This record gives sequence, C-alpha cells and structure tokens, in this order.
Amino acid sequence: MRHFSFFRIIPLSLAVVLTAGTAGMQAFAQAKPEALKSSVTAKPAVTLDSLFSELKRTRDAKQAKQVSERIWMRWRDSGSATTNLLVQWADKAIADRKNGLALDLLDQAIVLMPDFAEGWNRRATLHYMMGNYGKSMADIDRVLALEPRHFGAIAGMAAILSDSGNDELELRAWEQMLEIYPANQQAQKRVGELAEKLAGSKT
Repeated sequence: MRHFSFFRIIPLSLAVVLTAGTAGMQAFAQAKPEALKSSVTAKPAVTLDSLFSELKRTRDAKQAKQVSERIWMRWRDSGSATTNLLVQWADKAIADRKNGLALDLLDQAIVLMPDFAEGWNRRATLHYMMGNYGKSMADIDRVLALEPRHFGAIAGMAAILSDSGNDELELRAWEQMLEIYPANQQAQKRVGELAEKLAGSKT
C-alpha cells in the first residue's frame, strides 16, 4: 500500500471536524479509555519494535488481537506512578460521567509527562466523546507525532474523517492502519467499502 504522512494531510483537520458528527464512535472504540493496567506482562526483553514486527507478520485476527493487547499494555504504562495514577483517576471519572474532572486529570498527566503518547490519546478520546472534534484531532496529531504506529489514534482519526464524509482521507487512514496492523478486521472492512464506494463515484 502507498505510504503517506498524516502530518501533511491533516493540517486541514480543524476545517474537516467543523462538520463532524457522532456516527464514528464505533470506529473510535480501540482508543476508548479503559481501566489502566500498570503492570506489563510482556517480558522485558520484548520491545515495542519486536511486538510491532510480530503484529505486521500475523495474519490470524485472533492472534493479532493478542499481540495488539500486549502493545496496548506497553502504551498504558507511562513509567511514572504519578502519571499512571492520574490516568486511573481520569478513567474512574469518565466511568462516573464526570468528564470535566477527567479532562482536568488528563491535562495534569500531559503537563507532567508531555512525551507520554497515551496521555494525549486518552484526552483525544475524551474530547471526541464530549463532541470537541477539533481538539480531538489536535491531540491525535500529537499522539502520532510521538508514536506514528498508534493504531488506536489512527482509528480515532478515521472516525472523525468518516463523520465529516471525507471518504478519500478516511480510506488513506485505514490503509495506513493496515500497514501497521494487517489483520485488523475493522480496517479491512472499511478499506473494502470505501474503495468500492470511491470507484463507483468515478464511473
């Protein structure tokens, strides 16, 4: 698949999200905040790079899902007990529908550790849930600057592009995700649907 850079195509993101709706929440599911797991079960010798290599090689959806979960566990651990605790509190606040408090907590986590990609991703997800699509896209851009392989953030970007009706950019987002996570069934389905739709519009 053709490689492309999100950082060149998404400066228009703020204009795109002005028309965004809420239909893309399902596509954003992988980025949805969950209870933070501070312990990492993967062996220390297993690096993120090796996990991503395994994810790219794996074609079985179930096995790939297990690898992706190990990657998520690495992403969720900031390496700072304080930051991890702030994110845990934010998750609890979201579960209790206290989005304002959750946003304050995630703001603090990001200030404390600005290079913690998952902190930005959690806040991007919360902004999406709150209908702040421009702010969500801005946080997604930051996630991808820190971790270009963050398939959860890419799914969130695709959701916003879907809501905006921008089929071409949504297709490119899902194609980028498949370069990282080839066995992702949601991405496979959307690529097929969008490619067929765009082909039909040109006939």
